[in-house]
Amino acid sequence: MKKNRFLALLLAGMMCLSLAACGGEPAAPAEEEGEGAASGEATVLKLGTTVNTDDSFQVAAEKFAELVEERTEGAYTIEIHPNGDLGDERTLLESMQMGTLELGIITSGPFVNFSKDMGVLDMPFLFSSNEDVYKILDGEIGQELLATLEDANLKGLAYAERGFRNLTNSVRPVEKAEDVKDLKIRVMENPIYTEAFKAMGVNAVPMAWSDALTAFQQSTVQGQENPINVIYSYKLWESQKYATLTRHAYASAIITMSKQVFDGLPEDVQTIFLEAAQEAAEYERQWTADHEAEQLQAMKDNNMEVCENPDLESFQTAVQSVYDAHPEFEEYITRIQEALS
Repeated sequence: MKKNRFLALLLAGMMCLSLAACGGEPAAPAEEEGEGAASGEATVLKLGTTVNTDDSFQVAAEKFAELVEERTEGAYTIEIHPNGDLGDERTLLESMQMGTLELGIITSGPFVNFSKDMGVLDMPFLFSSNEDVYKILDGEIGQELLATLEDANLKGLAYAERGFRNLTNSVRPVEKAEDVKDLKIRVMENPIYTEAFKAMGVNAVPMAWSDALTAFQQSTVQGQENPINVIYSYKLWESQKYATLTRHAYASAIITMSKQVFDGLPEDVQTIFLEAAQEAAEYERQWTADHEAEQLQAMKDNNMEVCENPDLESFQTAVQSVYDAHPEFEEYITRIQEALS
């Protein structure tokens, strides 16, 4: 027995010496072979939205995904998750902060919770036309504001479009500011929006969009405010009989990325993502403009009473107190006004 054990140990030692003599090191684990870039497999990044596939966000997401895949020659694939499958907008942003979600297209409203400076873009009646909006957002001021998100571990890639927001309700026609008094209206979870509607005498109810849809069906909320494309894509005429084109605020849709994930990309890929996002944003803006007239007509065809020329001066006067309450935005507002003059 002792002899056999000695022979076994001797053979084992000879095998180890043989491997060393050949320069042999343990082989790489099988699972490491062919992974990553060497395998040719695409890196899949998830992009979340809270909207349905008829929405303009989906248009932007699909265009962005197409451009990224094409320009990285298939090395990166964007997997789109609509309908709030990955959570509401605040959840999406928090997931990107933590690096557990790579990308999202998010309405501008929730960003004030991550960068106070972003709140200036939510001020009522700040912009009067799409051209003015694009000049600011695509220019120095807009890019400066996107950069403020980096302190919250978010990377703003580009401003797509949610659009100018309008009021709908299920109670009565609205032609002037006093007509909205005491209506129970859902607003985004954003303090500026809440303050603006409270200044009009509205019972403003901040809530996530997914919750709002249920509230409309159950008639626990009487109205909401959103661009024409949202009113159309969600068929809000089924619960809201009256629409008023107040255009009281412009909401962008920021193509956003986890800064942690963005910083981990090669520099050339970062450039591709930034350029693809800007092109997708401009594509979606044009798509929205091209479809707005037919969407407005669809609202009317579905028996929605639309006030196209409300007394905007009455609304602007009603929300002046919001400007008085936010002196912290005074510098940005002055710069925006000067840039547009």
